[in-house]
Amino acid sequence: MISISKLLCGLDAESDGLRYDAAADSSVEQITERKQQRPVVVWNTTKRCNLYCDHCYAAADTEGVPGELSTAEGKALLDQLADFGVPVVLFSGGEPLVREDLPELVAHAVDAGIRPVLSTNGTLLTEAAAAELKDAGLQYAGVSVDGLPERNDAFRGKEGAFDAAIRGIEACLEVGLKTGLRYTITDRNAADLEGVIDLLTDVGVDRFCFYHLDYGGRGKEIVDADLSPAEKRDAVRRLCDLTREYHAAGEEIETLLVGNYADAGYLVEYARRELGPETADRIRTALERNGGDPAGERIADVDPVGNVHLTQFWQGYSPGNVRDRPFGAIWRDEVNPLLNALRNREDRLRGRCSECQYQDVCRGGSRLRAMTVHKDLFAPDPQCYLTDEEVGASTSSTSAD
Repeated sequence: MISISKLLCGLDAESDGLRYDAAADSSVEQITERKQQRPVVVWNTTKRCNLYCDHCYAAADTEGVPGELSTAEGKALLDQLADFGVPVVLFSGGEPLVREDLPELVAHAVDAGIRPVLSTNGTLLTEAAAAELKDAGLQYAGVSVDGLPERNDAFRGKEGAFDAAIRGIEACLEVGLKTGLRYTITDRNAADLEGVIDLLTDVGVDRFCFYHLDYGGRGKEIVDADLSPAEKRDAVRRLCDLTREYHAAGEEIETLLVGNYADAGYLVEYARRELGPETADRIRTALERNGGDPAGERIADVDPVGNVHLTQFWQGYSPGNVRDRPFGAIWRDEVNPLLNALRNREDRLRGRCSECQYQDVCRGGSRLRAMTVHKDLFAPDPQCYLTDEEVGASTSSTSAD
């Protein structure tokens, strides 16, 4: 994640220590006082979901899959994560709220010393459910809303999904559970960007996560719905402008970019143009600490049956299963060729990525998108929207070859 509000507007957040090694300079209580040493883990607790979303990376359906981790196995997984020093576990799905044992699992994560957060479509979040999760120790609920009512409901395959998600957000706010809105942009809902952000202030939410489409699960089937690089650049510029406008008006909205580390280079360029070279240099330093694309290093995923993945979007490959080996042993595997390649990707990146002046804050962006489009793990991310001048690469190096 890249925080626009932190980098452009100086808004302190609880993740400053985790993300930018800036805990000492932050005015708010921190998730951790030191830079992230172990991955944040997404746990897809089930493949079952009450919706059928076009972009679902987990390809969730109305039924679960055989062999999903039981309550006891889920607790054992959480103990494995705690033993390895994982700072945060994100309970996801499918829709995690279809699991009746979710509050019990959240409470176990707290007891194990892991910060529990939730990713949900929000439609099952009643006030009673939100209160039970908060009492169990849940720290945050991210609710997905992918556009205004008509577009959101079409995207999510169910009429009324938008209104139900808003009721879920309001339920969380009513019981004092920190809540944010998650929005994945495509050409189907890009026109709703400003309206979705306005929704934040209307409902009272102060955290907005802007997701780029990654090409996993059903997301792979709608690659053609992704924005062009030029359109994506324009959308990120609009989000930067809107964030600054809201902060200038006294609305301290936390806005974050997720899933495309071309955003890092763009924020430096944006700051240099709009705020001056000193601010741009400060932002670049912070982004160097953040470290670029985290796949296989600072983010991990465990699917419903215990397979470990390199990110939550990369469900097609697993280096091991937690029923066979502890999570830490799988993640530390020094002989796994894909893990090693991702963790030492700088010398393997090709095309414009190999010459890019922002390689240290991007690390080539999404390797999953590169592999999906170019059939080459180390080809350029097809959704890099930086210009050749910004990249600093020769025009002859802009192809995947």
